[in-house]
Amino acid sequence: MNILQRTLIEKTGHENGFENILSGLDDWVLLGSARHRAQAAITLDGDKWLLEVSSAVSSLLPAELVRSFPSIPLQNDKFVLSTIDELAKLLRRAAKLAQALPNQAASDYESQVQEELAKFPADTIKGTEVERMVRQRIGQNAFRNAMLDYWIGACAVTGITVSEVLRASHAKPWADCANDAERLDVFNGFLLSANLDALFDRCLITFDDTGKIIISPRLTQHQRDLLGLKPSLCLRWITDEHLFYLQYHRSLFCN
Repeated sequence: MNILQRTLIEKTGHENGFENILSGLDDWVLLGSARHRAQAAITLDGDKWLLEVSSAVSSLLPAELVRSFPSIPLQNDKFVLSTIDELAKLLRRAAKLAQALPNQAASDYESQVQEELAKFPADTIKGTEVERMVRQRIGQNAFRNAMLDYWIGACAVTGITVSEVLRASHAKPWADCANDAERLDVFNGFLLSANLDALFDRCLITFDDTGKIIISPRLTQHQRDLLGLKPSLCLRWITDEHLFYLQYHRSLFCN
């Protein structure tokens, strides 16, 4: 790897979520970030770029990247990339996923909560309604940001990308969750357009284990038509990690 190639890798990393150069030898570069715990090891094999991504907080990251880029070949668990543009896309997606997947969001959330609570006298805030409201406000914002990152800023069903009408919908409601890790788990819900969010929140729609929509019989055909609900609607993708929360949501479904 010559100096020009190394500089190109470092520049691409800096522009796509991996701004820190952690280490490097003659034939590879290791990149990281202060914003997440993922690392990207990059080397050359002839005229191809080889990329291996790992995360200290989520073992799901490599598999999610494979799902996101099914057409890119793998060689010994490394992505084989033909162009620097492909490398940029992989790094950008890896950085977004690293911030969204468990347990990065929960870790960031707790730091933000403690920073906010530090503004109040310590002996007057703990266990109060104010603390509960602070935690819920910061948590819901953290959950939405994680959802936007994970679903690439698009509705999990329709693919619409108008952020103003997108909502982060919990499958297992906030109040029912056992802990903050569940509340902030990016797999505990979906990024949905406002109408689908309202229906999902009221358990008038849900999804089966393949991602296919299930519509409550309480909605008449006329109402379904007006709402744009069709039996063909389906989640853009679904993972095994979604299934536990979906099963919980279906237990609340309005039959």
